[in-house]
Amino acid sequence: MTDTPRRRPPAPTRAGTLSLKPRAAAPANVAPADAAPATPSEKARDWRKPATGAGRNRGKASFPEQANTEPVRRTTDAGGDRSPRQEGDRPARPFGDRPPRQDGERPARPYGDRPPRAAGDRPRDERPRGDRPPRQDGERPARPQGDRPARPDGERPPRHERKAWSGEPRPAPAPSPLRDDGSIRLSKRMTELGLCSRREADEYIEKGWVRVDGRVVSELGSRVKPGQQVELDRRGQTVQDRRVTILLNKPVGYVSGQAEDGYQPASVLITADNRWAEDPSETRYLRTHQNGLAPAGRLDIDSVGLLVFTQDGRIARALIGDDSTIEKEYHVRVEGTLDAAGLKLLNHGLSLDGVALRPAKVSWLNEDQLRFVLREGKKRQIRRMCELVGLKVVGLKRVRIGRVMLGHLPPGQWRYLGPNEAF
Repeated sequence: MTDTPRRRPPAPTRAGTLSLKPRAAAPANVAPADAAPATPSEKARDWRKPATGAGRNRGKASFPEQANTEPVRRTTDAGGDRSPRQEGDRPARPFGDRPPRQDGERPARPYGDRPPRAAGDRPRDERPRGDRPPRQDGERPARPQGDRPARPDGERPPRHERKAWSGEPRPAPAPSPLRDDGSIRLSKRMTELGLCSRREADEYIEKGWVRVDGRVVSELGSRVKPGQQVELDRRGQTVQDRRVTILLNKPVGYVSGQAEDGYQPASVLITADNRWAEDPSETRYLRTHQNGLAPAGRLDIDSVGLLVFTQDGRIARALIGDDSTIEKEYHVRVEGTLDAAGLKLLNHGLSLDGVALRPAKVSWLNEDQLRFVLREGKKRQIRRMCELVGLKVVGLKRVRIGRVMLGHLPPGQWRYLGPNEAF
């Protein structure tokens, strides 16, 4: 197979076979009109190849002067000849000069000749706001703005009519009302007795480890009366005794809970290598001690000191429950000036987020350190309290929770809560 292009066969005509004519050359080489006609040998010459010269093996695109030129039309020798059309022979039709439509066809409508649509004849999705048609008879009439009926007596008034806060601490929340027979959920009763947490109580009830007046209760949602005896059998007590509580001396740069903003949680420090060598507890470290281990309280990322992790729901509830009364002691290094009135406000009289704080115990340790003893733990509470009296906190360390002291526990290390220790 060669690369030579195949030649088309000649087309038949009335006078015989019509050979293909060569294409027109460049406008500069076109023969004049009075030139002699071409000979048969010249007609039979391959029109795809140049006659002579260096351009024999070059295509039309190789000649820049031929790139954008139109070929010259020539008449044929047979019948049906037509004369070449002169340039500019055909008049240009102006834009939009379309012939008139036939009868029955849709007449053309000029742009912008559409009649305006009636107000109620617009689809719902295209109707502007407020262009709603009038309601039909029997439909609900529209109520004007502000035509709300009067609030019945005893209902909570609107915010702008409520009594301004006087600064007094809120009263303790009232206990949830019991049923008519005085019964409460069994899981809640177990939590009140300090047997376990609500989540652990549901787990023990499903396993049949809870007895009420000596009878096993294994149905979730069961209710008991306050006078009934609730106890956890030996299997449940064994599981409770296996739950561990860990004390960690948190350094700066770790968050108390889940990882956030690229900072690691303090729980990553609880490993076998970071256990304090002088831990008095004889508990053997197991990897299962990481299961369900959660922080009971918080420390800011810039704060250091005692942080508690526990598997025991009873301890977690005692430390961070709404009714917790366990004290937490902090040593706070501050900058600024504090007078007697400011120190009195730190002890009692400040509010955060519109809620009065519980009474605290605040005193000077030395010339630049304050001792805080709190019974609550709001987010960044000590730092915000100091800002309200014109002080800036530059260092904060928690040294005690209840009766458990931080002691000589080195930063970044941890130990177990001993069997003889309690918060």
